[in-house]
Amino acid sequence: MHIKNGESVDTSDIEVLSYPDFYSRVVELLAPEAHHCLSYFAVPAANSGYLRLFAFISLDDTATIEALAADVAATDVLPAITAERPEMHVFERDIHETFGLNFEGHPWLKPLRFPHDRKAGGDIYDYPFFNVESEEFHRVGVGPIHAGIIEPGHFRFICEGEKIHHLEIQLGWQHRGWEQLMLSKKKMLQRAILAENIAGDTTVGNATAFALAYEALAGAEANPTLTFERTLALEQERIAVHTGDLSAICTDIAYQLGNAVFGRLRTPMINFFQKWCGNRFAKSLIRPGYTNFHFTDALADDWQKTADAYEPHFREMADKMFDLPSVLSRLERTGVVSTETASRIGLVGMAAKASGLPRDVRASHPYLAYESLGVKPVVKNSGDVYARARVRYEEVLQSLANVRTLIANKPTLTETPKGDYLTLRPGKTVVSLVEGWRGVLCHVAQTSPDGQIETYKVVDPSVHNWMGLAMAVRGNGISDFPICNKSFDLSYCGHDL
Repeated sequence: MHIKNGESVDTSDIEVLSYPDFYSRVVELLAPEAHHCLSYFAVPAANSGYLRLFAFISLDDTATIEALAADVAATDVLPAITAERPEMHVFERDIHETFGLNFEGHPWLKPLRFPHDRKAGGDIYDYPFFNVESEEFHRVGVGPIHAGIIEPGHFRFICEGEKIHHLEIQLGWQHRGWEQLMLSKKKMLQRAILAENIAGDTTVGNATAFALAYEALAGAEANPTLTFERTLALEQERIAVHTGDLSAICTDIAYQLGNAVFGRLRTPMINFFQKWCGNRFAKSLIRPGYTNFHFTDALADDWQKTADAYEPHFREMADKMFDLPSVLSRLERTGVVSTETASRIGLVGMAAKASGLPRDVRASHPYLAYESLGVKPVVKNSGDVYARARVRYEEVLQSLANVRTLIANKPTLTETPKGDYLTLRPGKTVVSLVEGWRGVLCHVAQTSPDGQIETYKVVDPSVHNWMGLAMAVRGNGISDFPICNKSFDLSYCGHDL
């Protein structure tokens, strides 16, 4: 069935197909470049020993989401969709390691988040990495403990001299049990706090996706004030994080001026949330149905002053950066991901746009105030570190303009009731999509017959994009790995839920 972003539907209306029909339909749906998988997962079915598969495919060309399901026995051996559509590899690996469901023909059914033999008490340090026996090749391991406060992940390179031939990325070094916590909590505030802590660098994005999903399940709708404030906060988060990432990219190429200036400019932008809600990452700002921190006229004036001081310095620094031969020599033609590869492995968000794919749900599945803003994705075609940096720069300018437009059309304040007053309706499914600064955040929630959340699945854009990093570094010198890595800036905690 076709559904819209944020639309609540009866779960029973999602057609349950035989697996062969489900397989054929998913393969067919993913053929066009404008289509890609948002989420694919399994839940225990009503019949003991069976699993129900749910797939949600984004049809960007029609602004809809195709929802379909299939029932399979837990002991079945199923043909792998990945063999036809490589972007599905991560989802089938997740289902395999969670339920033991086997996918025949999967090119590499390795663990996604857990040890290879975890059911037998295996340790993640015993993970069987891919290897090549040759006198010409050598292996290089980085992590899982590395780079100061970065969360744990291991990178295993196979190199010929300095040249990278293969990179295997193994995550799963920590698990917070987020999904089970979400299912165990019964109060809206508890759930909202969990949602905003999925990934600290995307607090607004995940909190907004959760709020929209929760309101849809309850049959509620945000008023114009909340719509305005959430859209503004999302754009503000994008400005702050993109600015910090440009600073970090400059760090990795030893361009100290860019590192210092972009780092300084990030501070007032991220600190604006401190003025707004008391937390510089915007925790406590977004809540289903209400907010404790309305965006006042005084805050609007303060934001304009902050932006007016920020923008000329940001433009000047970016102009210097993108015009300096020593910078361009490190960014251009480094870490290339072609459009064809990006499409086949299912890249989303910033990484996809840098490789020529206009994947931005603000444009393809508009929500909140984005339909009136008319956002056009910033798309580059070179697919290299330069393109990923340039997308950041141009998106910052776009977001500054978006916030100014929002403030110029600021609605009259509409007060909202505060507290846990939303009642979830039974037997509902909702897919909530929000374009975080990194890419699409997908929250799928389902309620049970008694109106409790029985399924809550989150797909961070990093889940789609880690394979992009592995492909980007092939053929590059190993010394270029840090800049390639930072140009994607993927999340460990958003992966290890």
